[in-house]
Amino acid sequence: MGRPLRIEHPGVFYHVTARGNEQRKIYKSITDRERFLDYLVSATKRYGAVIHIWCLMTN
Repeated sequence: MGRPLRIEHPGVFYHVTARGNEQRKIYKSITDRERFLDYLVSATKRYGAVIHIWCLMTN
């Protein structure tokens, strides 16, 4: 069963998280971390998102 639709409101802040399965590491190298940041930049431009603060953790 899929999750319910996310309710969106203009001007609202959202806390977005992602974790690895079984708390395993998500990034295997510095290159992986840099590539993720490139995807993040691309997505913010594509969807017009504004990121106020971010933190990349290993898991």
